[in-house]
Amino acid sequence: MQVKIIPFGQLCEILGESLVLNNIADTDNLQSVLNNKYPALLHSKYVMAVNKKLVIKNTVLTQHCTVALLPPFSGG
Repeated sequence: MQVKIIPFGQLCEILGESLVLNNIADTDNLQSVLNNKYPALLHSKYVMAVNKKLVIKNTVLTQHCTVALLPPFSGG
């Protein structure tokens, strides 16, 4: 199963523009894989959105899901 990851803001500096990962079952598994591959993420705060919906708890990922990594932001 392929999952597309799109980082935003300062997370692009860590992950690059986007990446595709295989065999990711859920958001907890994704976070673990990303933390192992990109240790700088351990010190970054962000939330995940799966297919444009914010997720707070562990969420199952399906084939061709898109996961956005959103750092804290403020508006004005």
